[in-house]
Amino acid sequence: MKLVIQIPCYNEYDYLPTTLSDLPRSIPGVDEIEVLVIDDGSTDGTSQLAKELGVHHLVVFTQNQGLSAAYMAGLDACMRLGADIVVNTDADNQYKGSDIAKLVAPILSGEADLVIGDRQTDTINHFSPVKKLLQRWGSRLVRRASGVKVTDSTSGFRAMNRKTLSALFVHNQFTYTLETIIQAGKLGLAIKNVKISCNPKNRESKLFSSITEYLSRNGPVIFRSYGMYWPAQTFGHIALAFLLVGVILFARFLYFYIQQPSVSSHIQSLQIGIGAIVMAFVIGLMAFLGDLIASNRRLSEEILRRLRRMDARLTIMESGTKNVEGVISTGALPWRNEG
Repeated sequence: MKLVIQIPCYNEYDYLPTTLSDLPRSIPGVDEIEVLVIDDGSTDGTSQLAKELGVHHLVVFTQNQGLSAAYMAGLDACMRLGADIVVNTDADNQYKGSDIAKLVAPILSGEADLVIGDRQTDTINHFSPVKKLLQRWGSRLVRRASGVKVTDSTSGFRAMNRKTLSALFVHNQFTYTLETIIQAGKLGLAIKNVKISCNPKNRESKLFSSITEYLSRNGPVIFRSYGMYWPAQTFGHIALAFLLVGVILFARFLYFYIQQPSVSSHIQSLQIGIGAIVMAFVIGLMAFLGDLIASNRRLSEEILRRLRRMDARLTIMESGTKNVEGVISTGALPWRNEG
């Protein structure tokens, strides 16, 4: 059983040593552990430091591409490196390395495909009351959209098996956290929450500078994900709202017309009402087309999942796990469980 711990990094020279030293060298049920650092275009020498610190593998971007791209590049590399389990953690040592054993336990026992570390955000001192409220609201919204009981939807501390590795795709360029939960729920993956604790805060988030920016960028991600996986429901509700407005306005015009047929009054209600009904028809047609496109997308994703698995197997068969295209292997020996 091989575990790969992936760490997306962007200018994490100051924090990477602490993060790496905190990682577990052995976990019950895991034969070997390797560390993969994804350098998202760092300019502070993060990659070189990672090599000096003894990480096993590196994926290096020549320029910054964002957290989602780094995350997906890591998952792809982990598959081709032969990982049975992957743990994603942050480079700023937000999460405790000792909790990794808790994350992988449900996967080792076959209870879960994806395990999410629950930071218990209400107990985090440096979270403001507004941020705690938004965390609860956001997790509730994601639970509704995904159909799974997720208690900390924005947590990046996650463990996943190979089935999950091949199934997840991130379409937005901002963050992977919310979209992958919604997608996992739609795919019927077994998701489990595990309570964890966090280390003291080291620095401000590099993903967003304010709560307003976070909401403005994450709100569309949730809506787009919902529209992508439930287009009939999403556009159907919008069409129904337009239809209701149109019928009410048309009924209003009709009522006054019956009262005084010889007087041409409330023409605006008739015009707007008919316009709303036409819009409802157009949006309803979009819902129908969206549902057809979603069906084709599901087929395409299934083909892509199979191709990713085949590509990973062929890579391992042809070159092993030391010569993987796009991955720099340092030659450091895996951390093995000697027990």
